Amino acid sequence: MREIKDIIGGGLLVLIGGFAAFYAAFTLRLGTIWQMGPGMFPAAVGVIIFLLGAGIMISGLLREGGPVRFDWRPLGLISAAVFAFALLIRPFGLVPAIVALVFICSRADNKLSPPRAVLLAGVLSLLAVIIFPVGLGLPWPLFRWPW
Repeated sequence: MREIKDIIGGGLLVLIGGFAAFYAAFTLRLGTIWQMGPGMFPAAVGVIIFLLGAGIMISGLLREGGPVRFDWRPLGLISAAVFAFALLIRPFGLVPAIVALVFICSRADNKLSPPRAVLLAGVLSLLAVIIFPVGLGLPWPLFRWPW
């Protein structure tokens, strides 16, 4: 039996990269190497993703693999974390939404202890504050209390 996880993962990267490169090449102006158009960078990234995916898929075809086990817990908790972030960002603000996202995601795997989850939530919140409202000037409220 071949390494099915690498074959499937590489195949998905091939599809995503191929679609991105195709879409960028045929809907945006590529320009030349000396005067790049708006489609050059997305097309190049799509080609790189395609090639990396092909490499992963080929290595999976050449290796023997074990049986595939699928754990639903991480998929469910990470999906719930993204959903919670989307629900919390407008009524509560950026920082509480990031904190909720980190704590829900930290339960998807038992490798991150609660003190480290607090540290990670703090660092990510600080980075988000520096990048979005301060660096990019986006008018995202950091804290908003709906009551």
